[in-house]
Amino acid sequence: MTESELTTRERRFNAFHRCGRLLSGTRPQSVRDRLATLTADADLSGYDLDLPQDLYGDGVIRALEEQVADLLGKPDAAFFPTGTMAQQVALRHWADRSGSRTVAMHPLSHPEQWERRAYQRLGGLSSVWPTEQPRVPTPEELRDCEEKFGTLMLELPLRDAGFVLPSWDELVAAVSAVEGVHVHLDGARIWESVYHLGHSLPEIAALGDSVYVSFYKTLEGISGAALAGSTEFVREAKVWRHRYGGSLYQQWPVALSALAGLERTLPRLESYVAHAKVVAGALSKVPGARVNPEVPHTHQFQLWLPYGAEQLTEANLRMAEEQGVGLFGWWDEPGPVPGYSMTEVTVAAAALEWTPEEIGEAMAAFLELLP
Repeated sequence: MTESELTTRERRFNAFHRCGRLLSGTRPQSVRDRLATLTADADLSGYDLDLPQDLYGDGVIRALEEQVADLLGKPDAAFFPTGTMAQQVALRHWADRSGSRTVAMHPLSHPEQWERRAYQRLGGLSSVWPTEQPRVPTPEELRDCEEKFGTLMLELPLRDAGFVLPSWDELVAAVSAVEGVHVHLDGARIWESVYHLGHSLPEIAALGDSVYVSFYKTLEGISGAALAGSTEFVREAKVWRHRYGGSLYQQWPVALSALAGLERTLPRLESYVAHAKVVAGALSKVPGARVNPEVPHTHQFQLWLPYGAEQLTEANLRMAEEQGVGLFGWWDEPGPVPGYSMTEVTVAAAALEWTPEEIGEAMAAFLELLP
C-alpha cells in the first residue's frame, strides 16, 4: 500500500467514524468499538456463555452450523473461516462426484474476480462461461455451451454486475436445464435475495446441491462463512476444511458475531431492500447519474457519475470532514462506461433515516465540491 493510499484510508476512517450521518454502509469501527460490539453480540447471540469455549469446531461453532442448516432447510452445514476456502471445497467436491473438472460459472463471478482463481491453481479445475451477459444463463445457453461441465455455479446476486438477480422462473429454468449436473449456489448475499425472488431461504437453497453463505457481507459479522448441503457433503467438506487449514483451534468471537447478525440484521433486511429503491430513485435524479440496476434487486446497487475516481473520492472525504456527512465508500473507474466512475451503495440501518429530499440536498452539496 502506498503512502497516499494509507493517508486516504486514515482520512476516511477518521472522518466517517465521527460523521453525524451516513448514507451508504455502516460506520467504521475501531478495535475498541468492535470489542464493545462483540460484548453486546454475545448477549444477543442467544448462546449460553457459561458453556466451554469451542475447540476445533464444536461448541458455539456447531450451534451456528445447526442454525444455518435450519434457516436454509438443509440437513447440515459446515463453518469456514473464509468464503474463498468454502467455495474451493464445494467445487472440488462436485468435481470429484461428477468426474468432470469443468465448472460453468459467470466471468463476473466471485471465484473469477476475487479469489485469484484458486479453483484453478489449487483445485485443478477449469471454468466455462455459458454467457457473458450480466445475468443468469438461459437454458439454451447452458445446453449449447461449447464445453461439457459437471458443476454449475450460480452467484445470487451477481455482485459485479450490480447485485442483480434473475426472476424466480428464470432461476428455476436455469437449474432445470442442467439435469445430471451438480448445482452450487454462491449465496454470500442470499439473505437479502428472498424479496426479489419472492421465495423463502429454504426454497431458494433447495435449487442447489450446496450453498455458500457469508456472515459478514450482509450480516455485519466479524468474518466467516458456511457451506450447507447433505450430511455426506458436509462430512466431506469438513475433511477438506482441515486439509486446507481451516480447522482453527478457537473461533468463538466470529461465531458469536454471526449468531448476533442472524438475530439483529436478518430481520431488518426487508426494510433495507425496500428503502434501497427510495435511495436509488433519489440518486438517479442527480445530473449525469446512472443507477444500476435502475430498480435495485437487493439493498445494494451501483452508482455511476461522470467524474474521475480520484475527484469523487476527494469530494467524498471533504464532505465527511467538513460537513459531517458520509455519503459513499470507495470510487473506482472499472471501464464499462467511459468517462464514468462507480461506487457500490449499501442501504443499511443508517440510510433508513434519509428522505429523497435530503438525499437530493446532500448530493447537490457533494457536486459543489467537485472541480
